[in-house]
Amino acid sequence: MCKGLAALPATCLKSAKDIKHKIGFLLQKPDPPQEQKPLKEKPKATTNRISPVETEKWKSSFNNLIKNEVGRKAFTIFLQSEYSQENIEFWEACEEFKTTSVDKMNAKARKIYEEYVEADSPKEVNLDSATRENTRKNLEKCDASCFDEAQNKIFTLMEKDSFRRFLKSKLFMEMTQPPLESNKPCGLEKRGKRHISEQTQCVPSYA
Repeated sequence: MCKGLAALPATCLKSAKDIKHKIGFLLQKPDPPQEQKPLKEKPKATTNRISPVETEKWKSSFNNLIKNEVGRKAFTIFLQSEYSQENIEFWEACEEFKTTSVDKMNAKARKIYEEYVEADSPKEVNLDSATRENTRKNLEKCDASCFDEAQNKIFTLMEKDSFRRFLKSKLFMEMTQPPLESNKPCGLEKRGKRHISEQTQCVPSYA
């Protein structure tokens, strides 16, 4: 017949109480807060309007667009929406590479090649195998022109493909839309309340 806890040695009773105390403490201890990673925000499109003169320059030549800082930023945002921003990033990397000092040129060229040109690279751009191989060989006699062929191929790709869609995009339309002339007198304000319905015709609407 069981004699209960009284029959157990004192050391056993003490150990049992310690274990019970630790279990109770663990049960009451709140779980550590989990670290929340910030959500990546989608690139926000700029709505800064540009002058009609600049607009016509962009429309007439992709080179005018890409060489203009505001135009290139807008085009980059558009490419991000299409998940093809590696093209403009590669083009910019090549432009920056041309200004690299000779002593740092080899290391910089290798980094660009491994990031954008090499097959299965993190930001691989769309190049044919011949251009990819020629670029690899150019690294052996590295100079400011070793990425020229690959850069020109990507430039042409963006010009023939992405640039045409950019000119028809909502982003470009918003940038080229003339500002609303909200402060301009309507001309109907002095006709009285009975002409309110006519005044509404002065407010432009956009679909």
